[in-house]
Amino acid sequence: MTIPTEPQAHGLRLVVGCDEAGLQYKDVIRADLEADPRVLSVVDVGISGTEDTAYPHVAVEAARLVIAGEADRAILICGTGLGVAISANKVKGIRAVTAHDSFSVERSILSNDAQVLCMGQRVIGIELARRLAREWLGYAFDPASNSAAKVRVISDYEDLPE
Repeated sequence: MTIPTEPQAHGLRLVVGCDEAGLQYKDVIRADLEADPRVLSVVDVGISGTEDTAYPHVAVEAARLVIAGEADRAILICGTGLGVAISANKVKGIRAVTAHDSFSVERSILSNDAQVLCMGQRVIGIELARRLAREWLGYAFDPASNSAAKVRVISDYEDLPE
């Protein structure tokens, strides 16, 4: 298990996003990330006010930035965290998870090499959401771990004919 205590050499490049059901949490978490010394940059693709943008558009935009190499990871917030996870997972190569507890956040990286963490503003309190986001930044996937072969199998399924 690899739990780095120091930031990556270049710092993490992150994307945050939300729909109207996750705006409050997204803004608080974005501010936390911007103040975190492990974070190099934060791009906000979520709504910023009263606009009504459907969460699939936000989630897919964030996931595409990760796949394009313009960001290392993304944190997405909606009412439950489920819709943004489903949407982000439509982008080939993305592994997005909804996690509302520390163990699941840990395993999302260490077992599944997830690049996108999704949470629900209507499901957990803001202090827990902030804590989970901080914890998530501290984990790094070990490509030599036993889980690496399973992550490769997940990726291989994306290339199978339908």
